[in-house]
Amino acid sequence: MRGLFTYTYAFSYLFRSIPELRKVKKLPADMPAKEKDEAIFAMPKHWARGVVRQSGSTVRVINEDRMPEGPALLVANHQGNFDILALLGHLQKPFGFISKIEMEKWPVVKGWMNAIHSVFIDRTDKRQAVRALNGAIDNLKNGHSMLIFPEGTRSKSSDLLPFKPGSFRLAVKAGVPIVPVAIDGSYKVMEQNDGKIKPADIYLNVCHPINPSEYADRKLPELSAEAESKIKEAIDELKVIQEN
Repeated sequence: MRGLFTYTYAFSYLFRSIPELRKVKKLPADMPAKEKDEAIFAMPKHWARGVVRQSGSTVRVINEDRMPEGPALLVANHQGNFDILALLGHLQKPFGFISKIEMEKWPVVKGWMNAIHSVFIDRTDKRQAVRALNGAIDNLKNGHSMLIFPEGTRSKSSDLLPFKPGSFRLAVKAGVPIVPVAIDGSYKVMEQNDGKIKPADIYLNVCHPINPSEYADRKLPELSAEAESKIKEAIDELKVIQEN
């Protein structure tokens, strides 16, 4: 029953948000990026928090004071379907993210994702993928933070899959900080239960950013390895917190 209530809430809220989506589309084009993003992000944040709450889960964020001002590339590990909900609902910094192109089939979801400057990528179409990634770089240059999952897919556990270095090109091309964010516990909501929704405690740990001045002369695999190492250490830190 918990799963039914969670899905019902998620989809009914989205449809009720259509009038608000129309409003945010009419915000002035010359509105400062930070102010505009915060205005647009309010509804997705409220929705994500509500879905997590309906699942019976909780989210705890630590070290968010490490998050830099201005646009940044957020780099997170990917444990499960609730990762985006935890991040959207509980990080203070607004961000768009890179999503698989299948999400374009959901009109209201697509509308909100476009509003928060997400991009859709078709990994089977190299030219489209390049255009999408260039769009993400433009978003960063224009002051909008972006989120990537460099593992490329859900690990469905607390273990990390190998990071793909190519996604770090977004930060290098845009000249913005890279902020690793560790997630732990999200896989326990669905993936651990064969897709059934059960309550879990989700933790987010914001790592120290890797600033442009630190990575100017470094290669993408080095950046990827550093971000992966930071996230591994941050997950270990979260496990200590959970044990105490």
